[in-house]
Amino acid sequence: MLLQTIEALFRKYRLFCYQKLFAAVREKPGSLSATEAFSADIIHLLGSPTISQFAETIGISQPNATYKVNQLAAKGYLHKTVQAHDRREIVLTTSEKFSGYFDENEEEMQKKVAALSAQFTPEELCSAERVLLALGTLL
Repeated sequence: MLLQTIEALFRKYRLFCYQKLFAAVREKPGSLSATEAFSADIIHLLGSPTISQFAETIGISQPNATYKVNQLAAKGYLHKTVQAHDRREIVLTTSEKFSGYFDENEEEMQKKVAALSAQFTPEELCSAERVLLALGTLL
């Protein structure tokens, strides 16, 4: 029962994220393709990865990752920062332009958490948080 509930929750959340991602992708000059949107989102989720870390995470070659990063930077969705200690290493961060596309998810999630807070006791929410934290460590 728990397995089916968790799988259903993941499916719903993935669908929610995909809906937001594709709603953000617009057909106009400088907009993101679906692949670029996924790439930018992965970089955002990784924090401040290097190009090598990004390439390794999604299982592509370094030159392919560099191409994707350069496309995103040219469109203004990424910042590339050369490391002072090793000029060959470039750290990636998403820009304000990227945040304009994807910050809506956070606001909607805050509304959902507020609704849960009104529906459940603090003790129930604490138990749920412990379960979710344990699940997160297993992923």
